[in-house]
Amino acid sequence: MNPSERIDKYIAAVPDWRGKTLAEIREIIRNTDPEIVEEWKWMGSPVWSRNGILAVANAHKDKVKLTFAQGASLPDPNKIFNAGLGGNRWRAIDFFEGDKINAAALRKLVQAAIAHNNLRSKGKPEKKPVARNKVGQKRA
Repeated sequence: MNPSERIDKYIAAVPDWRGKTLAEIREIIRNTDPEIVEEWKWMGSPVWSRNGILAVANAHKDKVKLTFAQGASLPDPNKIFNAGLGGNRWRAIDFFEGDKINAAALRKLVQAAIAHNNLRSKGKPEKKPVARNKVGQKRA
């Protein structure tokens, strides 16, 4: 099963508001840039990457958390980061039942994360995800 199929399955397994929120977040991220790659990491987390990790999403008991890997370095003029604000690197958005997603602000954060990753790579070729078998070993 490829990462996108795993993410489909993950979202389907969360049938309440959290699954709908995850699906909406995913759609916004994927529609922001066609070169964003979906990955499945850390034994069960949807991850979106482009020249490095952009964001990780997880459904928790009472919220959906979207964490930006380089969030502390990103501009947030709409102030949508509301979690992990004291960290040196990561920043997150916690979505609770009834919250409306600010799609335009989220797209701007994703675009800023892509630009940040591109600057960090300083001309290095974009890293593509490594194909792995079921036990996590690189495929030949």
